Amino acid sequence: MSRRSNGLVAVWAEAQRQQQRRQEAQRRAGEQARRDQERQQRDTERAMARMQRERQTAYRQQREADARRRTEELEARMAELSGLLADGCRAPAFTPAALRRPERVEPFAPGRLAVPVPMPDPAAYQPQAGGWGLGGGRRAQEDARARYEHDWHAAQAAEAQRLRQLEDYRRQYDQWAAGQLAEVRSHNAAVEDLLRGLRDGDPEAVVEYFSAALYAATGRPQGFPRRVRAAYDPAARQLVLDWELPGFDIVPEAKAVRYMYAADQDKDVARPVTQRRTAYRDVLAQSVLLVLHDLFAADASGTLDSVTVNGFVDDVDPATGRPAQIFLATVSAPRTAFQQLHLAQVSAVECLTDGLRGQLSARPDQRAAVRPARQPGDVGGGVVTHGGEDEPDLFSMDPIAFEGLVAELFRAMGMQALTTQRSGDGGVDVDALDPDPIRGGKIIVQVKRYRNTVPPTAVRDLFGTVQSEGANKGVLVTTSRFGPGAHAFANGKPLTLVSGPELVDLLARHGLRGRLGDAAVPAQRPAPAEENDGESAGRAPEPPEEDGAAGSILGMNWSGSVALDVCALVCRGSRVLSDDHFVFYNNPRTPDGTVRMLSGFAPDRAAMQVAFEALPATADRLVLVAAIDPEADPHADLSGFTDARIRLVDESGAEQGQLEVSDGRPGETALVLGSFRRRANGDWDFVIGGKGYEGGLEALVQEYGIEVA
Repeated sequence: MSRRSNGLVAVWAEAQRQQQRRQEAQRRAGEQARRDQERQQRDTERAMARMQRERQTAYRQQREADARRRTEELEARMAELSGLLADGCRAPAFTPAALRRPERVEPFAPGRLAVPVPMPDPAAYQPQAGGWGLGGGRRAQEDARARYEHDWHAAQAAEAQRLRQLEDYRRQYDQWAAGQLAEVRSHNAAVEDLLRGLRDGDPEAVVEYFSAALYAATGRPQGFPRRVRAAYDPAARQLVLDWELPGFDIVPEAKAVRYMYAADQDKDVARPVTQRRTAYRDVLAQSVLLVLHDLFAADASGTLDSVTVNGFVDDVDPATGRPAQIFLATVSAPRTAFQQLHLAQVSAVECLTDGLRGQLSARPDQRAAVRPARQPGDVGGGVVTHGGEDEPDLFSMDPIAFEGLVAELFRAMGMQALTTQRSGDGGVDVDALDPDPIRGGKIIVQVKRYRNTVPPTAVRDLFGTVQSEGANKGVLVTTSRFGPGAHAFANGKPLTLVSGPELVDLLARHGLRGRLGDAAVPAQRPAPAEENDGESAGRAPEPPEEDGAAGSILGMNWSGSVALDVCALVCRGSRVLSDDHFVFYNNPRTPDGTVRMLSGFAPDRAAMQVAFEALPATADRLVLVAAIDPEADPHADLSGFTDARIRLVDESGAEQGQLEVSDGRPGETALVLGSFRRRANGDWDFVIGGKGYEGGLEALVQEYGIEVA
């Protein structure tokens, strides 16, 4: 082979070796990349496994904490039941003074109407410089004088109007105060008649007084009934009464709650039947002894020599199968014997059966009855019943009876309604069915006998129950009220919220009766129709708003047929001062009345009145918002909200200016129109808003600190 051929072969061989080295380097790089990828995947899997373990651990800890909390609630309930008598003995005794009402009314407070309108200062009206030509100075003086005279006449007119308003308000207040005092004096006169009858031993007065003492007692936990049927024997100086006792379900069935990790569910540890029966007998004995304690403690005049108490429950007579009152305890206690007892230290069952020689059912859970020695019907004269079905106190009536009353209301409204079982009801108190072929269907009803505002979480839970049960609608009925957060969450959902006053009104309209507490309803203050929100009973009439500065009335207008709710939030920064400072259709005014919604303020489609100078000192902005009314059109959005503007008018309707706001966009169902912001000098400027929310009013108010869920 020639030397040239050998050179070509060497070049070719070197090229082959280089190619092999490149391929080997690529292979090694590929293997390294694969190993790196596998290592990264393993790291990711380990991290995900660690996160999963951490989530599972956190979830397990949360479930275990919930189980412990429920166990603690059960233990606290049992402690409350076991300490019923001791706690009741520590409560203050009922006295006749508790029946009387003080003869005083809120003082006359005209507010800003008491401040005269300031007259213009002539020194502030100087001729303006810059006049040209002959007579310019004279015209400037005439202009200054004309401005002064115009403002002086305007101030005089405003002062005359203030005096007229002050006089009208004084007349209104005097009329209201006279009515209040007359009502209080009438009530106190009736109390004096009652106490006079009590001193004279009048049976009806005695029963009324001591029934009031039992109703006013504060030593009983929520859920205990307070129904009484009583009569007084003046010859024996003995009060005889039948007193309703709590049912067996007052003692919790569960002893504890444990979280079962393997099954991922809570398990109730059942309380032994013998333990429940023993606890129930103790509760019955404590209840009867507490009635005796409350009656003798309230008897400061020594009217009673003895008291007979027969404790009963409503159930079914096993002999006839018909509803009946079954007596589970009875005792006749002389005053002298009872006063020797140290109730805070006794064993209630032994005290009742041995110390006072009363009777207590041995098997109250099975409704084993005892025979009362004497009942109100055995006493000569009238028998008075309080707290019965004719006039139930919604706060104090038995929970089962309350649910039954709500079910009866739904039946009176033309629906089918049944109360559910007490356990395992899935959060459903009443099952209702509306037969209407269009708007009807299955309705889930929950009943909350609260005294405080119902939290939004209760409304959220109801919505979850409606979804899980496949119901058409959910109704939450309460004896109290709902806050803005609850209404905001319910907005646009198949939920209806019924507050306490609305419930009382519905009962009355359908031939049923119920009241919220035992106190007499005070006279209503005079108020415009749009202010009559049911929360102003007994308050002094409020002075009318003054014309004030421009912008005291805000009239809202827009193009398009979209139905809107216009609302306002009184804020400090981006946080509302409180739920009560969110003004909307279910809360039409702030607590101090500085912001309130107006109805029928033509020609505006919505309007509200704002006393800017009287807004809380902590507030630095008033945020105006608009939201779609889902009941009018559940599919609408703000694309039809155009050409929107706010008219600034005074109370006479004279327009003082207009403010533009942003138009809505497709998909948005709530919009911040803008906000009035307080400047350092106390003036208020308007800043246009424009931020929209697809989540509706609920999403909007959450950003301002309103709790929705």
